[in-house]
Amino acid sequence: MYSMTTSPNEQAAPPQATPKAPGHSKRWLILGVICLAQLTVLLDNTVLNVAIPSLTREMNAATSDIQWMINAYSLVQSGLLLTAGSAADRYGRKKMLIAGLALFGAGSLVAGLADSSGQLIAARAGMGVGGALLLTTTLAVVMQIFTPEEQPRAIGIWSAVNALGFATGPLVGGFMLNHFWWGAIFLINLPVAALGLIAVVALVPESKAPRGDRPDLLGALLSTIGMAALVYAIISGPEHGWTSTRVLGTAAVAVVVLGVFAYWESRIPYPMLDLHFFTNRRFTGAVAGAVLITFGMGGALFLLTQHLQFVLGYGPLEAGLRTAPLALTVVALNFSGLAAKAAARLGAPPAIALGMAVMAAGLVSIATLTEHGYAGTLLGLVLIGAGTAVGTPVMAHAIMSSIPPEKAGVGAGINGTLAEFGNGLGVAVLGAVLNARFAALIPVAASSLPAALAAADSAQERARVTEAFASGLESSQLVGAAAVLLGGLVAALLLRRAERGEGA
Repeated sequence: MYSMTTSPNEQAAPPQATPKAPGHSKRWLILGVICLAQLTVLLDNTVLNVAIPSLTREMNAATSDIQWMINAYSLVQSGLLLTAGSAADRYGRKKMLIAGLALFGAGSLVAGLADSSGQLIAARAGMGVGGALLLTTTLAVVMQIFTPEEQPRAIGIWSAVNALGFATGPLVGGFMLNHFWWGAIFLINLPVAALGLIAVVALVPESKAPRGDRPDLLGALLSTIGMAALVYAIISGPEHGWTSTRVLGTAAVAVVVLGVFAYWESRIPYPMLDLHFFTNRRFTGAVAGAVLITFGMGGALFLLTQHLQFVLGYGPLEAGLRTAPLALTVVALNFSGLAAKAAARLGAPPAIALGMAVMAAGLVSIATLTEHGYAGTLLGLVLIGAGTAVGTPVMAHAIMSSIPPEKAGVGAGINGTLAEFGNGLGVAVLGAVLNARFAALIPVAASSLPAALAAADSAQERARVTEAFASGLESSQLVGAAAVLLGGLVAALLLRRAERGEGA
């Protein structure tokens, strides 16, 4: 069995001091296998959205049922990311990858055959457990099988698969619903999961932390409850109101539980999350930048579909097709290795700053070039894709390389948790900016654009409502652009200081 573990004496060494070792002989084939597993999980983050009308009609599902069908998956997945990463480090990343594929496949089977809302919600929660295991172990395995020199390009390909999942989820869902019943969007996961299981068993090497620390069961419980409560508060804010009892109560639970989690982790000798990571300047810089970047991008891309449908007038499938240039740009630059070469030539801090500046320029293009129709949006999508291809893998590598190799699973869990937190917060906050701007321009605008259009009694009034919504989208996209640019500059500055400190 191919082993990528490190000795305890290598824990404290910085990444550049680690002795060079050859990568796994089948590392690129293994990367293809884990990217296939990753793509399946990412597709399921968005594929259900297009099936909402079918589920409402065929299951007689209430609005609350639909919300839980969507949220059960994301809540369980985000709550378990740290725990899943810690379990992978302790018990073996290959074992957890196999367990994740099995759970995800079993949940997909139950979801595809469900005949009630309750069964589908439970199945989605089970898929969330499998998804958490897959998202953490795939990135951890990448860090184990590739040499430090090859890791940036490998992470770039891993990141490109993330972009591909974002773009193709609605397209796959729309195609399946046009030809089959709604359950097919889940059953299509089964052959992929089966193929992934066979490939993982045959190809992926086992790796885990060299020391068997006692499992941090209380830390796992506290982190799961705290993160799930935090994400639920963020998701519920726009619907129930940020000052509602439900949102404030859930947020208070999250703050208290996560505070207890931090206290507990600082007191025990075998913490699931070593808080000393945050004394590492490289780690802190990458984390601070990642939160701001995912905040801006998550919210802005959520608003992009509304921009394409409500402002430019495309249907759902057309809108999905017209987002493809973003993913295609990321895939082309990362699969070809051009983005990795550019980042290596520039160095990490300048690459992050440049990538985020280009991404911000893309968001500004989408927001301000509306009068040019899809041309301005296309330019923005290509710029966002180029910035993502250059900057995002460098950011992920900065997080992962600042953590000891035996904690790669926890590092991947931190990276995933930041993405979930930033995306959720971005959707909530930028959505609130949109609604506030829209309500200020159209005081009688009910609660949404469709309601305002229905209340308009003339073509002129409907045009004014649409223009007000477009103005709200513009404001939100510009806020997202500012957050992305700020995140890039913060991360670049802190990483530059870390490099100087290491040099000294």
